[in-house]
Formats: sequence, C-alpha cells, structure tokens
Amino acid sequence: MFLHTSPSLFKKLTFGAAALLAGALGFTNTSTLGSLGIPATFAAAKDDVQSRSDKRLEEQIAAFHNNTLLYDAPAHIWTEALPVGNGRLGAMVFGGTDTERIQLNEATVWGGSPYSNNSPDALAALPKIRELMFAGKHRAAHTLAANTVATERGRTRLFAQGMPYQTVGDLFIEFPKGRKIKNYWRRLDLQQAIVKSAYATENDGLLGSVTIAAFKNDVIFHTIQADRNETINFTAFLKTPHKKQNITIENGDTLVLRATAGDHEGVEGKVKFTVLVKIKHQGGTLTTKDGKITLSGARRATFTISIATNYKNYRDISDDDYAKAKTLLENALKKNEHLLIQEHLNNYKKQFSRASLNLGPSTDKISKTTAERVENFHKTNDPALVALFFNFGRYLLISSSQPGGQPATLQGIWNEHLAPPWDSKHTININTEMNYWPAEVANMPKSAEPLIAMLKDLSVAGAETAKTMYGVRGWVAHHNTDLWRITGPVDSGSYAIWPSGGAWLTRHLWEHYLFSGDKDFLREIYPVMKGAAQFYSDFLCEEPASKKLVIAPSTSPENQANGVAITYGVTMDNQIVFETFSNVSAAAEVLGIDKEFADKLRAQRARLSPMKIGKHGQLQEWFFDWDNPKDHHRHVSHLYGLFPSWQISPIRTPELFAAARNSLNYRGDASTGWSMAWKVCLWARFLDGNRAAKLISEQLRPPLNGGGGTYPNLFDACPPFIIDGNFGCTAGIAEMLVQSHDGAVHLLPALPDAWKAQGRVRGLRTRGGFVINELAWKNGEITALEIESTLGGNLRLRLPKSAINGKTLPHHKGLCVPVRANKRNPNPLFALPPIPAAEIADAAKPKLTLPTLPETEEFDAVIPKGSAFNFELVAKDDLGTNAVNLSPSMP
Repeated sequence: MFLHTSPSLFKKLTFGAAALLAGALGFTNTSTLGSLGIPATFAAAKDDVQSRSDKRLEEQIAAFHNNTLLYDAPAHIWTEALPVGNGRLGAMVFGGTDTERIQLNEATVWGGSPYSNNSPDALAALPKIRELMFAGKHRAAHTLAANTVATERGRTRLFAQGMPYQTVGDLFIEFPKGRKIKNYWRRLDLQQAIVKSAYATENDGLLGSVTIAAFKNDVIFHTIQADRNETINFTAFLKTPHKKQNITIENGDTLVLRATAGDHEGVEGKVKFTVLVKIKHQGGTLTTKDGKITLSGARRATFTISIATNYKNYRDISDDDYAKAKTLLENALKKNEHLLIQEHLNNYKKQFSRASLNLGPSTDKISKTTAERVENFHKTNDPALVALFFNFGRYLLISSSQPGGQPATLQGIWNEHLAPPWDSKHTININTEMNYWPAEVANMPKSAEPLIAMLKDLSVAGAETAKTMYGVRGWVAHHNTDLWRITGPVDSGSYAIWPSGGAWLTRHLWEHYLFSGDKDFLREIYPVMKGAAQFYSDFLCEEPASKKLVIAPSTSPENQANGVAITYGVTMDNQIVFETFSNVSAAAEVLGIDKEFADKLRAQRARLSPMKIGKHGQLQEWFFDWDNPKDHHRHVSHLYGLFPSWQISPIRTPELFAAARNSLNYRGDASTGWSMAWKVCLWARFLDGNRAAKLISEQLRPPLNGGGGTYPNLFDACPPFIIDGNFGCTAGIAEMLVQSHDGAVHLLPALPDAWKAQGRVRGLRTRGGFVINELAWKNGEITALEIESTLGGNLRLRLPKSAINGKTLPHHKGLCVPVRANKRNPNPLFALPPIPAAEIADAAKPKLTLPTLPETEEFDAVIPKGSAFNFELVAKDDLGTNAVNLSPSMP
C-alpha cells in the first residue's frame, strides 16, 4: 500500500472532488456537504479565501480550524484513532485502508458483579489508631491503619480493590491488499460529532466513510461509499478478548457477539453483553463463512452496530442483553441513513453549540495535521490549537456522559483493554471530579447528570460503610469507586485511607445549584449533601494539643512526608470539611429546613483546624510543618482551597494566596498530564495568564520521557491515556477567561499575552445563572460583551482596567443601569462565608510576598430574568468615578 503523506496532499482534494465524494455518500450539494463536514480539506478552502476574500468563508474556515482534528494517514495505534460516543456507546475509529478497525465500548461492560469492600476490622482498631497518632507514633499508627482499615494484611488483601471497565471488542473490516492509495485524509468534526475519512485509489476512484455514535437512536453507524471507478469489497468480523464468548451470524447479514465480562480479584464476572452488527449494501453480493461476512462488488455498505448488557443498576443485573440490543437495532433500522444522521446532528448540536471559543487565526498552520500542530505547538504561535483543545474537551464530555448513563471513567468511555490502567475506574481523589470541572462553566450541565445519579447511589452504599467501618451516621466514600458503587478503601493504605472522596463530589451538587439557582434540584439532592456532612460531624475528633477538630486517620492523597502517609488533620481534609459544612448549612437556609443541624455544623466549622503557613512560606500540606520544598509530587491537594474551592482569594485572604503560590512554585510545572491541567486552573486562579499558558504549552506537546503531554488524537497523556487532563485543561481555559467564585463575575482575569491579539468566547456560564453570550476582545481590550440572566438578579461585573482602557459602561436604554459596586454583592448565589485567619510560622513572614493585583473596576447591574444585554464600552464616564479599590471586606 502507498500513502501520499506530504503536507501538500490537502490541496489535492479540490472542491470538485469533494463534491463528488459528497454525492457518493448520499449528499448531493455542497451546502449539505459543508453542514456535515464531509468533503473538502481546509487547505482548499484557504486557497479560495485568498482569491475571493469572502468573509463568511473566512468564518467557516475559522470554525473548521477550531473544531476539526485532521490527519493524512490512518491510525496505526489506539492513541491516533478518533473517538465517537453518545454517553453509553463509544468507538475508536482508525480509518484504515487495508483494515478498518472500530474498537467498541459500552458504559456498563465492567468486570465482576455486585460486591462490597468494607473492612470489618476498622471500627475496633479506630481508637488505637487515634491514640498512637496523638501520641506522635505516626509510623505505628500508619501500620495499624494499613492492616485494619485498608485490609492489607501484609501483601495479601482481604477484599477486591475495584473492578475494571472493559472493552467490548472490535469490528474489523478487511479490504483487498496491495491497493495503491493517494490523497488520504481523515478527520473528526467536533461540531457534528462525526468521523470521516476518504481517499483515492489507483483507478482514480473515491472511497469515503462516515462514522457516528448516534445520540438520538443509540447505535453506532458506519457507512462506506464508492464512487466512479471503485467498488466496495471487504470481509467483516467481530473479535473480543473476553474468555466467555460466542460469535455467530444471523440472517446472513448480521454479526452477533455474545460474551460475559471477566472475573477480577475473586469477584465473578456476571455482566453479559450482546453486539449486533447489521450490514446493508447497495449492489454486490454478501457471503458468509466461519463467523465472517464478505461483501463483493458493492457501491455502498452500512454497518449498524447495537450493543447492550444485562445491567439494570449497581445491585441488579437481570436484564436481557440480547433483547435490548435487538430492540435498539430494529428501531434504528426503521429509519433511513440520512434521517438517522440528521437526528443525531439535531440532538448533539443542541449541546455542543451552547459554547465556543476562537482565539484568532494560526498563521501557516492551515496545511498542518493535528499531530504536527501538537508536535510544534511549544515553538510556534498556534492559538487556534488551544481553542481546538478546549472544544475537544467539551466534545469528549458530551460524548462520554449523558443523562441516564454512567459517569465518565478515567478514560471517559474509550478503553481497548480488559485490564486498563488503574482499572479505568472512578478515582475520586481528583480524577472523577476533574472530569466534571467544565460541566457547569463550559455550558454542559446535562453531562453532569450521570455524576449526580452516581452520588445518589454512593450515598446509599456509603451509609453502610460509615456504619460498618466507623460507627457513625451519614455516608462516606474513599478514593475509588466503580460500576458497583463500592465505598470502602481501595489499594494500599497510603492511598486508601482517605475518607473525603464522597464529600468532595458533593461540591458538584452545590455548584450545580449556584449555577442554575434550581431550588427543586437542591431540595431533591439535599439528603445526599446532608449525609456527607453528617459523616464528618460524627467522625471528627479533637486533637489534644490544639483542641481543634480533625479527621483521623486520613492521608493527603497519594503523598507522604517523613515516610508516613496515614496521619490526621491534613489541609485538604480541613478544606473539604469546611466547604461541606458551609455548603450544607447554606443549603438548609435556602430551603428553610434543618436549622438545628445547620447551627451545629457552623459551630463545628469554627473549631476546625485553620490553614497554616509553614517555615518555607508555603501553605502547609500537613497538620505539622513537614513540607519539603523539593517535593515535586503530582498531587497538589492542599491547594484545593484555591481551586476548585473558593477559600483562598487574592482579595479576602492575601497571605494564604501568597503562601499557596509559593507552594505551587515549589511543586514545579512538569508533571503528569492531569496534574498539569490542574495547575492550569490554579495559575488561572492566581490571575497569572502567562504561567497558565505555559502549562498549556507543556501539556500540548507529545509526551516525553514518561512525562505528561498530549497524544496525536489529542487524548491526554498521564501517561498512559487518562481523560481528566483533557477535561481539566478545558476548565482551566474557561477560568482564564471568566471566573465567578470570588463574589463577582470577573472577565478576562488571566488573559495571557499570547491570546491578547484577538479572541471571542460564547456560552460560558457563571454562578448566579448568568451566561456570557458573547465576550470578544482585540489587543487585550473588550470589544463586545453580551450577558444573559436565566434567573434575574444582580450581576456584579469585575473588569480589568487594561481591558476597558479608560472606558466605562453606559446606561442601557434605561433598562439595565450599571452602578459603581461599593459594598457586598447582594446576590445570594455569590455569598461566601468568612475564612478563619491562617496560622503563620514566624519564619514564613519574610517569605510571603502579598499579591499585587491587576487594577479592576466593578459594576452592579440588575438584569431581569430571561433578558440579555449588550454592555457597551464608551469613553465618556456617565457614572462618575468608577475605580474600585479591592479590599478583604469585598466578597
């Protein structure tokens, strides 16, 4: 086989050839073709712009550039393949010319079956563990806890440590060998959620394909079309690595795979699944042999792939997988291909089109593949690749997390293994939470529904863990869970004994309320939030020396100091407890319920150990001043209070802000992919756009020497691939443009120099129910601003002086009158509790450099519910002096 792979190949597929291919695929005109993104390469479009200077075409090219992954050769490895998904079904499409591989996933194909991993020895050992800790015998306490709470028993564990998310298998389509191929291209269109590929053969015939995971009809659809001098000839078959399997053919045109997911760590695999692949064709002949289907001499072939399991819920796996798959297939086959694709587009685009980002053109990048752009990003000016990475993150979350389904795993919904890295579970000491950081701000709230549903399950399973292991009310989950909603400790004691995963997840519930203002939702979910607070309320114990309330035993996730991981009173726990008590007491007040319980939480919150600043000028990670400035550990758990929380602020807590910045500088930039994404978010909260952009540059490069980075298909490299780096960086980019956690809607808080030339973001959401319908800038100055209120209420805008350049906001036609903001924001969805004063070591004080804040101006404007207003910047100051001196008194 010969592939034409030079950069100039993109100019080979002209609009005429593209239109011909469009017709071959059943789309008869170039406008339909353009709407589906199937034909032309953007190099040909670029040539047309240069000759016609058509502004509309320029905008189309910009949209293409920001929303298209493009390649000039088939994928040879999994991290070059392109993902499609509809929340339940996932596929990785390789675009092969000798052999097409479509690797398949379904969200409930997991190893094992319903089980529990609660330790029966934890409760009896708890008093002794605490006694040893408070006596300063940390190593002895660590050993006892590891052998009772985490059930290590030396090297023999008593319980399973979590089940793996497993691949379904692969559909292979083998074409005749030895054909000469030219003008190959393949692409993933993020605006359509469609993978396309096309190439010409030695006979100047054209072959093209389209693949979708249909959002509306819940099947995977793959079509191949030949045109001119070509016909379609292939042999198709299914393969799976599962031991218990049976592959047959039904009706001469349907491949059938029936299998059972695997056993794992002593838990029997009982998830049964069925795959049905129906092949329809125009022209040619189908034959079958040895579980394979061969098609010869066709003009068109379509594969409709249906997958289903026997999973009903985490306690019940009694469904009929074959009947479910059959029903889905039959319903999809009732519709013609064009309608199936159109319904998919209608459903998907309603979600994806809610937000967009354009950071301006990338000169001289039109003819580059996505892989080349990643390879060269750190040494070129390619802001459009950042926009593409942002939009790709939104695409991945929408495609891997949909209402009624499962939450995104460590790999979203895409995994080719039976034993994937870290089992591709839900790791809830950072990774699962990071998956959902962009859900609210980047306007994908429905994608958070599977996480919310899982929390309801965990609150039930976790209540048994809280009672069995710790003898308290409420519910708890540790650092991992899976399809079966386990809530006990997982892995070794250094990782396992961290009872704050469930409480961390509940902050997503409160955030969903702050962004939506939906009191019905808050009322529905309040028992889950309350249960997390009840656990802490009962589990907290008094540290004898300080008389402060602490969590004991626990860890600072995955890190250790002085050879000890299991300890008490770590900073992250204190921050999570403080936030949980604050959120639950505030929720009770909003709902007008549980006053006595809310008052108790506030009283206990006042007794929590405060954040501490240690001898190196750092925010302490531990209860004791144990931090090592040379520790470059990937977790930066003690900075939870800065991001994702709101407890560290340049305005309200400048000393803590300075100490946290020191800590992050000590920790360094280089790390795993997901850790770099977290650091993007943190530097955005530090209002340092250039440092955040540096981290993005570190992430958007091929992984080197075992470090983090980005694979050719834009999947995040931990390494290996885990998806939270994609989602975390998407959230970080949003934080660089809009923040709303610190008492106001802060526009362009961390705009880096590299993005100042021009940019436009649409659809970002903020707390208080506001939507940034449009925010555009040029040379760092805001040129367009439209904000909509979905709830009605006070909007406090915080604007950098550099972004308004001496201008101000005028009255808006008498309907929305911005006024100078000079007191606490009256909008209750922006209210924040006071943060206790930090304990500061004497040696720390010379090393604390308080923040020099960029000058800002603040305006209040009451926007009616459902209204959107354009805020204009004018030179004349109709409102008088508007400069605002930020102070700790301002929330």
